[in-house]
Formats: sequence, C-alpha cells, structure tokens
Amino acid sequence: MKITLLTVGKTEDAYLKDGIDKFLKRLKHYVKFELTELPELKNTKAMSQEQQKAKEAELLFKNITSTDHVILLDEGGIELSSVKFADMLNKKMVASIQNLVFIIGGPYGFDDSIYKRANDKLSLSRMTFSHQMVRLFFAEQVYRAFTILKGEPYHHQ
Repeated sequence: MKITLLTVGKTEDAYLKDGIDKFLKRLKHYVKFELTELPELKNTKAMSQEQQKAKEAELLFKNITSTDHVILLDEGGIELSSVKFADMLNKKMVASIQNLVFIIGGPYGFDDSIYKRANDKLSLSRMTFSHQMVRLFFAEQVYRAFTILKGEPYHHQ
C-alpha cells in the first residue's frame, strides 16, 4: 500500500519542515509515503471562497485517480484514537487498497465535488490547527500507527 498526503500550499516554517522530514524518513521503514504539495492559488483576492474551493478542487482532481481511496482530513470527520487509527490503516492494507490518499484542503475547506468523491473523512482534533501544523501531526500519527501495528515501543498505553 502507498499512502499519499495531498496538500494545498507549501510548508513554509523550517521547524515544521524539519519535523515532517523526520517522520517521512522514519516512515520509509514501514510504508511507501509521499507528501505532495500543490501550489497555492494566485490572485485570490478577486475570488469568492466558493470560487477558491472550486479551483482547489480542480488541482486536487488532477492528482487523484478513480481507484484511489480518498480520506479528507476535515473537522467534520470521525475522530479516532491513535490505536483505532492504526487499526483503520491495517484494515485498509488487509483490504488490498493500493493507494490511500489523505487530503488537507485550502484555508476554506473543500468544494462539494471533493466531499462527493471522498471515501471517508477523518478529524485529527475538534480544535483548529494551521494546515501546516496538521501536516506534521498527521505524519507523526501515521508513524505512530505503524509502530503500534509492529508492537514497537514508540506508543505508550
């Protein structure tokens, strides 16, 4: 299985980049993991929020296939403990899902067309975090999930 984290916009802060890189290197031992950062939209001041979401949706659709299993990282998604998240990833692997794509949208969330395409929605917290921070939190949680599945001592219960 390959896991892709698809994001709108780049990670700008060096400390976040360093943290993300740390977990991406660690994940190589467990799963093929790819971070794909799509460019932020330009000249958005003249666009409504709905227009921005529609343009972002166009970019996102160019980077997913009809066979991808798409999970939106969304405030309206289900909340899972780290152990339950590990269990979810394990079930996706057992189900022979080839490409699991998690998506972090732009500043206004997702266009309705993306919600319709998604297979699932997952919330990392009821709190709101910057989209850049979510990338780091998500990478760490995927790493944690694989250490849980392998019975390694990273996660303490």
